[in-house]
Amino acid sequence: MVSAARPVPGPGFVAGLVVSTWLDTVSPVGAVAWLLIAHPPPHRPGESVERVESCLLGMADGLGLRAAAGRVPDIGERLSVRGPHLVLDYGHRDFCLRVPRPSARWTEHALGGGHVCLVLGLDPIGSGKGPDVIEPYLRRATAHDRAFIGATAVRRR
Repeated sequence: MVSAARPVPGPGFVAGLVVSTWLDTVSPVGAVAWLLIAHPPPHRPGESVERVESCLLGMADGLGLRAAAGRVPDIGERLSVRGPHLVLDYGHRDFCLRVPRPSARWTEHALGGGHVCLVLGLDPIGSGKGPDVIEPYLRRATAHDRAFIGATAVRRR
C-alpha cells in the first residue's frame, strides 16, 4: 500500500510557528547550534490540533527529518543567507522560513560551517519560552515520539 505524501504548508501556517535558536557549547561532539520549530496551541480560525499536526508532519517530510529518538540524519544544506537573514528551505517550492534573530554566536557558528541541529516538535508550545521550558519539552516530545530531527548546514554557493 502506498501512502500519499503530506503537503508542505505555505507561508500562512509558517507565520504562526514558534522558532527558537540556541548554541550548545557543552555537547560531547563540540558546539551545536539548535533550531527548534513548533507551534502554539491552535488559536486561529480553522486551526485544530489535527490540522496543525498534519502541517508539521508535512514540514518534517519536506525536510527529510526522522524520529528524534533515532540516529540524526544529514538533511543537507537547508540554510542560506538572504540579505541580512538566514532562511531555512523547509521543502516548499516557493517559500522559505526566516530564522528569527539568532544570536551573533549562533550565526557565526552556522556561517562558519558548524553543526546545526533542527528539531521539529509536534506538541504545542507557547512563544517566548526559555531553556527551563524548552529542555523538558524536548525530553517529553522525544520520549513520546513527538519530535523529529535532522542535521543541516548553511549552503555554500
